[in-house]
Amino acid sequence: MVLLENDAFLTELTRLFQKCRTSGSVVITLKKYDGRTKPAPRKGHAESFEPADNKCLIRASEGKKKISTVVSTKEVIKFQMAYSNLLRAHMDGLKKKDKKSKS
Repeated sequence: MVLLENDAFLTELTRLFQKCRTSGSVVITLKKYDGRTKPAPRKGHAESFEPADNKCLIRASEGKKKISTVVSTKEVIKFQMAYSNLLRAHMDGLKKKDKKSKS
């Protein structure tokens, strides 16, 4: 897994979408990220929640190629706008749902 900066992540994601245009798929996951790289022990550990340091981990994978980025609260609006534009541009190859006739 390669951790990239936000702009580099978006350019690599564009390349993944272009690579999978004819066949294959890109899987994107999103989750809350608290900065830990190791799991916390279950017993005796109180969950600390501080809204000032909320971050978001975004991962994208296509086959063996995996990329990820961490978005902080300050950069969320800028990243979300660029990310949504990227998704709109590359989701034109989706298949239409077949409508069943009522008879």
